[in-house]
Amino acid sequence: MNLPNKLTSSRFFLAALLMVLLVVDFRFSKTLALLVFIVAALTDYLDGQLARKKYGVTNFGKLMDPLADKVMVCAALVGFVEIRIHPGGPSLVPAFVVVIIIAREFLVTGLRLLAASQGKVLAAGNWGKHKTAWQMIAIIWTLAGLALLHDILPAGELHGQVQQWFPYSVWAAMAVVVAITVISGGIYFYEQRHMILESS
Repeated sequence: MNLPNKLTSSRFFLAALLMVLLVVDFRFSKTLALLVFIVAALTDYLDGQLARKKYGVTNFGKLMDPLADKVMVCAALVGFVEIRIHPGGPSLVPAFVVVIIIAREFLVTGLRLLAASQGKVLAAGNWGKHKTAWQMIAIIWTLAGLALLHDILPAGELHGQVQQWFPYSVWAAMAVVVAITVISGGIYFYEQRHMILESS
């Protein structure tokens, strides 16, 4: 296994570590979760650069790189569902948001498998790239806010103010992510409608 593929594989371990850090409660656990996600994002960038410029693109990388990205994003979002900023309050991220995002990924993956069975390769479109970028922004924003609340700000007036507005900022960010997720998925399927009709 070459270096890019090792970096890709490491994201599965980092995804598991991220979920643990999100559900446990000790000092700086949320800051560590933020750092783990940033490291995972860096490995995503590095494995692509190394594969294209030095080691070569492999079939393993083509399959596992996007899968590792999806597992990392899903790990963060599922972890957010378990978090409540106020005791007895709503989830930091509603479960239906995670279901919509995961469902879209399953559907697009299924479409790519259908294309592969016909000897075709479906590349990610511009909307898909925007979707991924917004997912990363929303997750990093959420993790940074959690780190601020749990690890950095002492209890006090400022802590209370952040605690009050932070959930609304997360819901707004996730609303943008859901909208782009649905739109990008719809466009992707519309562009491939002829292949779907031919296969049905």
